[in-house]
Amino acid sequence: MADFIEELRWRGMLHDIMPGTEEQLAKEMTTAYLGIDPTADSLHIGHLCGVMMLRHFQRCGHKPIALVGGATGMIGDPSGKSAERNLLDEETLRHNQDCIKKQLEKFLDFNSDAPNAAELVNNYDWMKDMKFLDFARNVGKLITVNYMMAKDSVKKRLNGEYSAGMSFTEFTYQLLQGYDYMHLNATKNCKLQMGGSDQWGNITTGTELIRRTTGAEAYALTCPLITKADGGKFGKTESGNVWLDKRYTSSYKFYQFWLNVSDADAARYIKIFTSIGREEIEALIAEHEQAPHLRTLQKRLAKEVTIMVHSEADYNAAVEASGILFGNATSETLKKTDEDTLLAVFEGVPQFTVARTELEAGIRPLDLLAEKTQIFPSKGEARKTIQAGGVSINKEKLADTESPITANALLNGKYILVQKGKKNYFLIRTE
Repeated sequence: MADFIEELRWRGMLHDIMPGTEEQLAKEMTTAYLGIDPTADSLHIGHLCGVMMLRHFQRCGHKPIALVGGATGMIGDPSGKSAERNLLDEETLRHNQDCIKKQLEKFLDFNSDAPNAAELVNNYDWMKDMKFLDFARNVGKLITVNYMMAKDSVKKRLNGEYSAGMSFTEFTYQLLQGYDYMHLNATKNCKLQMGGSDQWGNITTGTELIRRTTGAEAYALTCPLITKADGGKFGKTESGNVWLDKRYTSSYKFYQFWLNVSDADAARYIKIFTSIGREEIEALIAEHEQAPHLRTLQKRLAKEVTIMVHSEADYNAAVEASGILFGNATSETLKKTDEDTLLAVFEGVPQFTVARTELEAGIRPLDLLAEKTQIFPSKGEARKTIQAGGVSINKEKLADTESPITANALLNGKYILVQKGKKNYFLIRTE
């Protein structure tokens, strides 16, 4: 078996580790779990570091369990949060779990008959029938309030760092998470829990519960919380989270996110978010340092993660779409670009709306560009620019000021792309 801890160490994915963990992993195939919050029906890239830990764990010969927190997701983890979370109903949680499983199948082997095949579990299944009195008697009595109050996640909420305070529900969260570990330790021989560094307190509560009940072996390991080199929050853009589901973040936008990270971040992220080996990554970093302007690291990072999360076809489409705005893409490329990608590429460019009937009847370029839209302030200026070869419609030079533009020019049956000069784009939408 490959050395999982060494793999995490050189990748910069190891934060805290409980003594004895390395020895346990060296001794035998070990089962470990990592909890995933099911409050949405897609993971976002903030989840990726944990998912990659499970991926490396399985590749090193061990057995990963992904735990969807159906019960704990109904309560909300106070760790690193400034407000209590919305509570979800069971139907929503089940839907979210199914969607998350499909995404995890791209990273983990759930379906083979290998002894270390991954499993997906939901803590709602063992918590839903537990009575409060049983939980208080069998779990609550094992951990003192003093122990729970000493956790950073609790102290920050109680000491006024956040004004909202902390509900009893949230206060019990670490006991619920600890019980998960105790349950998996007893039923699945799970000896390791992994998570982000903000989970250390919750994870060690689990090891303490196991120690006080059965005395079985139980270990803990966390990865650092990922940040940007400038200290900014990783995975957030102006429009919010970068999701793995292309319904929420298109493949093009996903690809662009990774392509646009800084040099310093690319050198860290390519270790954390890909499965490329050490020697190849070191060679890529050295190559990048020789010619940073070629953005070797960013291009490889964007390629690997986009293919892993989406597909090679989505990656190729994203590269082609990038060429529409930033390169010498042809009208053919533009015509085969789907609507979501087209709108993502030209997000933020000026847009105008015209009646579809105008195009069905055919409209003179000067009328379209200077009268029906304000792409040009006057027909005279539009004529002059067209005659100088400075206007393109759907990436084809407009040579004639009189030949009508018709509905045949519509991209995806709805749009016309106008380019004025080299860099000025406008999108005309019909309705």
